[in-house]
Amino acid sequence: MTSKQLVTAALRGLPTPRIPTGPLAVHYCAGLAGYTLRQYTTDAKILAESVIRYYEMFKPDAVWLSAETWISAEAMGARVGPLADNQPFGGLDEPMIRSAADIDRIPAPNPSSQGRYPLMLEALVRVVEVLGQDVFIVACFDQYPLSLAAALMGINEIMLKVYDDPPFVEALMARCSDYALAYGSALSRAGAHMLSGGDSPAGLLGPDLYQEIALPAERQLIKCMQAATGKTVSLHICGNARPILPFMKTSGADVLELDHAVSMAEACRVVGPEVALWGNIDPVSVLAQGTPESVRAESLRIIAAARHAGHQRLVLSSGCTLAVETPAANLHALIAAARQAQDIHPTSMSTGS
Repeated sequence: MTSKQLVTAALRGLPTPRIPTGPLAVHYCAGLAGYTLRQYTTDAKILAESVIRYYEMFKPDAVWLSAETWISAEAMGARVGPLADNQPFGGLDEPMIRSAADIDRIPAPNPSSQGRYPLMLEALVRVVEVLGQDVFIVACFDQYPLSLAAALMGINEIMLKVYDDPPFVEALMARCSDYALAYGSALSRAGAHMLSGGDSPAGLLGPDLYQEIALPAERQLIKCMQAATGKTVSLHICGNARPILPFMKTSGADVLELDHAVSMAEACRVVGPEVALWGNIDPVSVLAQGTPESVRAESLRIIAAARHAGHQRLVLSSGCTLAVETPAANLHALIAAARQAQDIHPTSMSTGS
């Protein structure tokens, strides 16, 4: 099995000889390749080279094509950029959305020309040309509608609007969904095997508002993206998603990316065998600050938790993006642990299909 075949089989719940790995390596790749974050996020050749060098050093089964969470906001007209060469992009002006008229001024999405969409697509094509035959490639379509709306309006303002003016929030999210779908479709055409997006502000809503505001938008976008691309679609919500996990599983996402605050054993019980899980080693206290021995122990604990729950659809990963200071030895330990864990992930398990 190639790594691409291995991840594909695991996500479908088919028997595999081992657990695949796919740490969320984004800015980590830039430092590894000797580039600043500004170079990494503004040059397609450098971005692609950084991802390829990361793969060559660690040989994970899946790699990620991402820059940061401001790609679509910039494409929609927000002024973004870094405050220093090794700082990630962020909003540089006042929020661009304040009224319904501001929503109406957002142009139709065009991934071939807006913002850094063309840069990201070029970088993906370069990565696919080198790695795509054998390695599973995840491309981030940036953000789900509520998260993107928060970037355009500001997190405090969007949360107030959730309570004070839900129709306004829904209108803004609908425009955001147009961009997410257009960008995700373009990434699919460029060769991505899985499309991932984040919706971390949704985790701040609580179960009731999540079901009322964020979940319907997630469901609609996921359904449309699956229909338009035929690709696996993933949903990432950082932090403690336990209160909304029973509802996340109804989003229609093929994969849920879980942070370390969610117990893998609990996630398997709540989500059930039909949804794949991607995670969920603590990227800070374990991967960045731990030792190879503690990383190995945590990796095996997570694999065992899924195994004992009868959950076969698992990719072992960091719970969120890797810290740039993560020791190389700890990443090697994560990947080695998965490759040595056949005894707790036998191929004779039921597929759950």
